Amino acid sequence: MPNDLTELVSVRYMVADVDAAVDFYTKHLGFTVRTSAAPAFADVTRGRLRLLLSGPSSSAGHPMPDGTVPAPGGWNRIHLIVGDIAAEVDRLRGAGVTFRNDIVTGPGGRQILLEDPSGNVVELFQPAGE
Repeated sequence: MPNDLTELVSVRYMVADVDAAVDFYTKHLGFTVRTSAAPAFADVTRGRLRLLLSGPSSSAGHPMPDGTVPAPGGWNRIHLIVGDIAAEVDRLRGAGVTFRNDIVTGPGGRQILLEDPSGNVVELFQPAGE
């Protein structure tokens, strides 16, 4: 894994519980812990993806000037390529992971959306022909 942060693609997710998020991404989706300052913040990596997990007490969780408080959830998501989506879904459902939908097939492949413990979305994608 590169040590130079400019070599990583970083995505920030607001999470309700940093420890629960770290456990979810490392246990279920193959990420490794890069740094942790829980309960405020941790970052985990998978390949060149650096996922910044920011809790309510992190600087990213501070209210905006209009009073809006950043919160987890939404529809933006990280996109993880898998070799056998049906097997991954079976494995994750068996572990109690929450899904937003069932597997959808389109011209580019098959996908499904799952949620981390804070409701942030992760897309599993199996390209067509694989």
